[in-house]
Amino acid sequence: MAVRVVDSADVSPEAEIGDGSSIWHLAQVREKVRMGAGCIVGRGAYIGTGVRMGDNCKVQNYALVYEPAVLGDGVFIGPAVVLTNDTFPRAVNPDGSLKSAHDWEPVGVTVEDGASIGARAVCVAPVRIGRWATVAAGAVVTRDVPAHALVAGVPARRIGWVGRAGVRLVPDGELWRCPQTGQAYTTDGDTIREVEG
Repeated sequence: MAVRVVDSADVSPEAEIGDGSSIWHLAQVREKVRMGAGCIVGRGAYIGTGVRMGDNCKVQNYALVYEPAVLGDGVFIGPAVVLTNDTFPRAVNPDGSLKSAHDWEPVGVTVEDGASIGARAVCVAPVRIGRWATVAAGAVVTRDVPAHALVAGVPARRIGWVGRAGVRLVPDGELWRCPQTGQAYTTDGDTIREVEG
């Protein structure tokens, strides 16, 4: 499938864009981005230099994905989400001189396969969002999020568990179960995993 890039998008010729991906109006995709197949980058979104995206990711309108972020396969980044990259942000150095790219070390956010970040959420690097986790709209993530966790608030705290369908899991005896798919999960402290079979 062909890559679709609308005329108003700014895509570096040094970016690698996977087959079937679409980049919409006013989006910017910087140098050395590696984007998988079937991705969608919405209006006004920003994908920073060297960001890596897996297959079938969706980055919604006006989201800011700063380098060196890494997105796994099937990641959803909601509208106006920000993945930061500066632990100690300052415009100037202690001597008052304007900071340049050489005056700080970027740190990234890693979003693992299938995870979703809700609208206007902020992930403060360095953090890792586990596989199939969901970050609620407006949350501020300041620490790692376990796989399948549902987190919300400022700062974000785990308020439940979600399955691959994104639906909140419900208690079922000693297990947790997805009401949409029927998949069972078992917990072990602060982690959860699918029950096989």
